[in-house]
Amino acid sequence: MKPRTLQSTCRGKLFHGVIAIFFLGLLTPVNSQTPAQQAQSQEMTTTTSDAADTEQAPKLPNDQLDSLVAPIALYPDPLLAQTLAASTYPLEVIQLEQWMEKNPNLKGKALADAVAKQPWDPSIQAMVEFPDVVQRLGGNIQWTTDLGNAFLAQESDVMDAVQRMRAKAQGTGNLKTSAQSVVKTATVPSGKQVIEIQQPNPDVVYVPSYDPAVVYGPPPPQYPY
Repeated sequence: MKPRTLQSTCRGKLFHGVIAIFFLGLLTPVNSQTPAQQAQSQEMTTTTSDAADTEQAPKLPNDQLDSLVAPIALYPDPLLAQTLAASTYPLEVIQLEQWMEKNPNLKGKALADAVAKQPWDPSIQAMVEFPDVVQRLGGNIQWTTDLGNAFLAQESDVMDAVQRMRAKAQGTGNLKTSAQSVVKTATVPSGKQVIEIQQPNPDVVYVPSYDPAVVYGPPPPQYPY
């Protein structure tokens, strides 16, 4: 696994956008329905709610999740978290990529100040420091969309997939501690052991570049990397 050229400093934590919902001026309207109409309306509302609860998208199988996370599973943990969050905003990924192409001369504080003025989620703004990752996300927007949808619907399953791929890379000898990353096994509160990938220097991030088929071994035929 070959690390890409050193990118800029990393904030080391995941930035989440917060959506606040405010209930303002909630008034009770005058009810002009008869008791029979009220009962019928309540029944229809209950039926609609039950139907919505049962119409959930089927969960993706493990092999498909493994394929989705394969290109980024070996990212350092802070960068992986930022990338997964950013994948849930595919339209903003495209907007960020186009904005970066139009502003190639912005660097350092000027770049940070300029991107902070854009109406994007903080997870997208944070990705401006990693142009290689932005190009990967923007270059295959269908994959990015699928990854983001999976992360929203099956977060724990996606993280389990990351662990499976890291274990595969360790098994092939392609994931080990180096000058660019520290690989270690830790026990989480649930008692499960997980493979962590950390930065030797918390202020510096190397973005690994690798061929998943070489690092992990051949994928299942129905879910190519």
